[in-house]
Amino acid sequence: MNRRQLLVGATAAAVAIPLARPSALSDPSHSQEITMTTRPFTKTTPPAWLLAFWKEIDDKSFGSGFDCFTEDAIANLGVADWHGREAIRENLRAFIDTGFTAHHDVLEYWDGGSLKVFRGIVTMKPDDAKRPVVKPVMSHFFYMDEKDSTKVQHWIGAVGPAQF
Repeated sequence: MNRRQLLVGATAAAVAIPLARPSALSDPSHSQEITMTTRPFTKTTPPAWLLAFWKEIDDKSFGSGFDCFTEDAIANLGVADWHGREAIRENLRAFIDTGFTAHHDVLEYWDGGSLKVFRGIVTMKPDDAKRPVVKPVMSHFFYMDEKDSTKVQHWIGAVGPAQF
């Protein structure tokens, strides 16, 4: 299996999860049909909103780059479950303030309309020069808002392993 097949498979799984009826996911004793959807994706250059968002984190400025999120956006990053643009901003700021500087590199960006998929590498340089620099891979799914397709409503991401 190559990276492209893995990415397409992961994307299909991510699309299927929000389309499944909640009771089918939460109670396996009720066998209910899960609606599956096929969606075309186009590999393209990353949009300005995504680059501005990563830049805010890399520069530790946490400003207008976060405007890509709706006010009530949700972020699920690993075990994190943050609700609201300001909670996302403040929790990321708190994470970065644990003693490192980040630099995000975009390797792939796929546009599927209301779902955007990003793959990249984040270079994490500890403030303590005795600790090693790490470069974990990242995979992120951005579900755009139904009312304003320029804003992210739900962000699901995985980074790791991120060990110092």
